[in-house]
This record gives sequence, structure tokens and C-alpha cells, in this order.
Amino acid sequence: MINSVGRNGLDRPFEGAFANVVPAVYEIKKDRNNKPTFSKSLDEVLDRLPLKDGMTLSFHHHLRNGDYVLNMVMENIHKRGFKDIKIAATSIFPCHEPLVEMLEDQTVTKIYASYYSGPVAKAVSVGKCKDICVVSTHGSRPRAILEGELKIDIAFIASPAVDKEGNISGSDGPSSCGVLGYAIADAECAEHVVALTDFITEKVEKIEIPAFLVNEIIELESIGDAEGIVSGTTRITKDPVGLKIARDCATLIEHSGLLKDGFSFQTGAGGTSLAVASEVKLLMKEKGIKGSFASGGITGYLVEMLEEGLFEELYDVQCFDLAAVRSIKKNETHRKMSANEYANINNENNIASKLDVVILGASEIDLDYNVNVTTGSDGIILGGSGGHADTAAGAKLSIIVSKLVNARISCLVDKVMTITTPGETIDVLVTERGIAINPKHADLIEKLKEETNLEILPIEELKRIADELTGIPKKFESTSDIVAISEYRDGTVLDVIYRVEE
Repeated sequence: MINSVGRNGLDRPFEGAFANVVPAVYEIKKDRNNKPTFSKSLDEVLDRLPLKDGMTLSFHHHLRNGDYVLNMVMENIHKRGFKDIKIAATSIFPCHEPLVEMLEDQTVTKIYASYYSGPVAKAVSVGKCKDICVVSTHGSRPRAILEGELKIDIAFIASPAVDKEGNISGSDGPSSCGVLGYAIADAECAEHVVALTDFITEKVEKIEIPAFLVNEIIELESIGDAEGIVSGTTRITKDPVGLKIARDCATLIEHSGLLKDGFSFQTGAGGTSLAVASEVKLLMKEKGIKGSFASGGITGYLVEMLEEGLFEELYDVQCFDLAAVRSIKKNETHRKMSANEYANINNENNIASKLDVVILGASEIDLDYNVNVTTGSDGIILGGSGGHADTAAGAKLSIIVSKLVNARISCLVDKVMTITTPGETIDVLVTERGIAINPKHADLIEKLKEETNLEILPIEELKRIADELTGIPKKFESTSDIVAISEYRDGTVLDVIYRVEE
């Protein structure tokens, strides 16, 4: 069935960014008198669990590429010979390569995740997973779990610190990742909850998962490498082109009317996005502006802005670097939040919907402002929405920052290969060659032309410039086999992802 953005929406077609908002309050139906059982053996616990073929097992990604837990559990499941397992992970990283063999022998037959990278992403792209996988948003996942669309049989939670009662926190212990925001819906709704930890202490600070939600706690030698939570992208770019984009973007924000006391802001962890944060920081200091909050995945740059009094609070669903991990332990106004609180479209108080400005990246953006951050120009899955679609819809001003041409490939195309975020929720594209503003913001276009020297161009003109630089790219030919869906935050299908030849 063709959806409202002209793509294959299968049997749940996307109908518009806000067409299916159903405000909800969730009741957690678990026994508050439950006390977890402590163990030191994964094998013993797996022996006790009601494992069977076809189960859905969940994992979180707060240790990112330093995670040991998913592989540890799944290699044991693999040895036991179970088949047709569904993996409901929050994200998949290169460290999860052992899953490829399990896709090939159908130990694992479906993956749900908000972000895929590395060998598993390639394996899904070339059709090694039996069933169609799901690329969701960070807000869609907890919505689906809390509303019963995604039923989890067993949640395996990498737990950096557990106290003697069984309460869990991400901000203590040798594998501290700061926050466990993406694991909370799993703990609240899974039939069985297994916490794996390498640190048990008398008392943990800033409890995120209370003991009554947990059935089993396993103490192991190590659950991961906290250094692995640091992405190579969490540094301000030194590229002059990226820095120009950041300066122009900051000028645009300055003249948008949103940069004033109470300002709220989110940026990704990419080099250019962080450079925008640096420029915004300078403007806020220069003008004496005090923002209300910054949110999302938190980096050391946003921590600096909190500690310098430029924001009153940080709302953190995952720490992107160790500076953020240290901050959340000591700064009372650096607050933890769950993925439901962050970006669930049906949670009326979600933080994403309170943002003034969000800075996002793009692999591709098309003439309808649709954005792709899910697949590369070769059709291989290289990421996923994460919070992209959530924050673009929630913020008053969503800004894409990107080089117009990178390695002779234009970010501007007639039609993006995969729609991750619908164009109706994208407001601005800032490139080094000019800025395109969604025509629905005629007042902003006029204001910027009057008050600044920014090069404001129709998006079609920017694309013409890119085409002159790169030539017309050869159209990518995919197969007709669907390997995954790009799911919008309300659970509808924005697009499908086709198999590529191996």
C-alpha cells in the first residue's frame, strides 16, 4: 500500500507525522513485592528460564561498541540449539558480529533496532535474515513495548551497578555508561528480566530500574568496556568547510527568534553538529542568554554548557562520552530520562516535543526535504533513525547540517533511497554552498534575507549547484526483495529497504 510520502507502506502505511497520535498513560503491571534472585552463573540462570524456539529477547546498547552482554547471551543460546529467535535490541554495533553466523543458520530470524552498523547491518542488507527486520525510532520502540505491539519474553540488561536489594543504576561501577534510558521499558514490560552486572555494592546512586522489576541478577567478571561507549564522531570538526556550516547555522539560529532565555537545544554527536553547539555556546555567552535545557544523547560539550550556567538542566537518555558519564554522577541538574520520557509520540510530556532547535545530520536529503540516515548510496544499511525522526517532529526548528558535496557525492538527490525522517518535519538544510529553507517557513526566509548575509536558496537551486559539481549520479538498482522497514515513531511504515546484491 502506497503511503502519504509515496513509498511502500505495506499494511501500515505512514499517514503523516501527527496523524496517529494517541495520548497514553502507562500502568506497570508488576508485583512490587518481587525480589530478584542473585547468581554467579549465566548457565544456571539460562537453565531456569523458560527458553524456547521463537522467543523475543531484548538488549540495550548503552555500552555501544564496548558491549559484551548481547554476544555472551546469544552465543550460549546458539550453543543450546534454539532457533527462530527474535532480537529486540535498541541498537546493533560492529561488536555484535557473532550475530551474522546466527542469522545464517536461523538461530536468529528477525531483528528490531533503532540503529544498525557493522557486519550485522551488511548481513541484513544482503538478505541473510529470514524475516523482514525493523528500523524503528528511539521513541517508537518504548511506545511499541509499553502498548504491547512488541512483546518481549526475556530482557537481558547490561547493568553497570546493582545494589544488595537488586536496584540498578548506570552511573556506578567499572563499566559505568551513565544512563540506562533505553532499557527501562524492557524492564517494565518483559515477562522475565535478567540483569547482568560486574559490580554489586551496598547502595547505588540514581536508581533507574528498581529491584521489583528484576527477576534474576547475574554477577560476572565483566559486562563490557566503558571506553567503547565513546564514538569516533564525538569531536568538533576541524574541517574549514564543516566550521563554515556551523557558523552559518549558528547565525540562522540567532536570527530565528528562538535564541533567548529559556532556549532548549539538542544536537547529535557528529563533528559539524558539535561545532554548531560550540558556536551557539559563544552566542549565548555573548548575549547573556540562559537556556532551559539541552537533551538527547549527551556529550562533554553540553556538560560544559551546563556547568557554565548556560543551561539549567540536561535531560540524558544515553551518554555519548565519558565526560557525560562523570557529569551525571555528580551534577544534580544532569537528569536521567527513559526513552519513553524522551521521545514517545504518545507521551504528552515527552522532552523531544519541548525542543526549540535540534541539529541533525543526513546521508541524503531530497527536494521534498525527506532525509535518509538509514542506508548509504550503495543501499547498505549504515545507521537508522535513532532519535532523528523523533526530534525533527518535536522541535520548533529542525536543522540539517551537511556538506553539499562530500567525496564527489551530493547530499541532495531527487528522491532519497530510504526515508528515515519525513520532509514535513524538516525545516532547514545548511550547507557550505547555501541554505535551503522549507517553503512553509516563508516568514523565516524573509527575516533572514533582511537581517543577515546568509545565502538563502531554493532547494532546487542548491541541487543544481551540486549536480554541476558531481554530475548526475547513476541510479542505484536494488532488488525487489524487502529486507527491512523504516518505521515511523507511531509504528507506521515510512519506507521499505530492499536487498542489495552481495
